[in-house]
Amino acid sequence: MCTVVIRVPESADEPIRVLAIRDEDPERPWNPLGRWWPEAHEGIVGVRDVRAGGAWLAADPGTHRLAVLLNRADTSSRPESELVSRGGIVLASVAGTSPSGEPPTHGFNLVEVAPGAARVLTWDGVALRTVDLAPGTHMIAHDDVDDLATPRIARWLEDFRATPVDAERWWDAWLGVLRRSAELPPTDDRAIIRDNRPLGYPTLSLLACVASVSPGGVEVAYGELDRPGHWSELDLA
Repeated sequence: MCTVVIRVPESADEPIRVLAIRDEDPERPWNPLGRWWPEAHEGIVGVRDVRAGGAWLAADPGTHRLAVLLNRADTSSRPESELVSRGGIVLASVAGTSPSGEPPTHGFNLVEVAPGAARVLTWDGVALRTVDLAPGTHMIAHDDVDDLATPRIARWLEDFRATPVDAERWWDAWLGVLRRSAELPPTDDRAIIRDNRPLGYPTLSLLACVASVSPGGVEVAYGELDRPGHWSELDLA
């Protein structure tokens, strides 16, 4: 149940800002932000899932593209033997190939960012939809964009919208909102830093990335929480 906050500016010349928080099973190994695909995806940098080899978040400095994937419940009746890992979708996206048709995966929300444009592709196992993000600040979790039925979005979206992110260290302002949100217990439905085990999922918040995407390039920084599911100051690098 990851969370993404994204601000799309009015002008395509200005940077799009992204804050992404990853929830995953702490026992599922991962590699931090790096170049883990030198042969198949030369130049791409991302957070790699060791087990399946794909990415949770990835960026291509050459094309200035970024993508991040959030799990979403689906209603597909396909057997598991016909499904593949969702991590390959992220790598394909930053390489220029977005999902189409009926992806052979469980449900997802895929956030795609390029200079001047951002969108979310949603797959629920039945239909693949695309939502172009209008200028402004948006939140995405496990359901629809800016879905106020999701308690964390209902509680924190306006706080993120009210926070300027145009300073040199723009992410500090959003981390301030994240810090305040962590005053809630990680099992609270409104929490962004989460412990999802009471909901039947073995996932906790593990790490965060911030990214800035503009015509001048894409910049990404990464930081891990000291303890899964519990806030600590993030040393983003």
